[in-house]
Amino acid sequence: MSTTRKPRLPHLPRRVVLPLLLVLVVAAGAGLYAFQPWKAFTTTTVNESLPAAPPSSAASPSSPVAPAAPTDLARGAFVSHEHTTSGTARTVRLADGGQSVLRLEDLATSEGPDVRVYLSRRDAAAAEGGLGEGAVELGRLKGNRGNQNYTVPTGTDPAAYRSVVIWCARFSVSFGAADLAPTGV
Repeated sequence: MSTTRKPRLPHLPRRVVLPLLLVLVVAAGAGLYAFQPWKAFTTTTVNESLPAAPPSSAASPSSPVAPAAPTDLARGAFVSHEHTTSGTARTVRLADGGQSVLRLEDLATSEGPDVRVYLSRRDAAAAEGGLGEGAVELGRLKGNRGNQNYTVPTGTDPAAYRSVVIWCARFSVSFGAADLAPTGV
């Protein structure tokens, strides 16, 4: 009669197991923080209207002046890079004639960690490889769906930029970009 023995697992001392578990927990936490995998299953929709110009001091209640309309400076459609991205980007001079905004319309892209909006001097195809010199950050992406506005910093000429890029700063990748073609105004 033969007796079959189960192979025995080595018994690790507690002074080895506890630090090993601690390292695994810290590594898992760091991985979750860096990749934020839950964002693959979430959507943030933003639906802002185009900002209105501040009221003119020249208009009086007895003689109302019709407000000037905002002017499109450039526009373009998004193309996908690392993530499927669609929608339209427009640079718009507000009715007061001073402030410019970047408007994203019908945007659809993925959520991700630390996603930002940039104006780039590169065209959309080249922006897939990087933002290039002189790119201007307009802020964190407000939502991965919908219509949203970003103020172009004072002193920045939107005509000097060739594209809008949705950029993940954490991983240095472009989600998508849109070439800005002047509208002829």
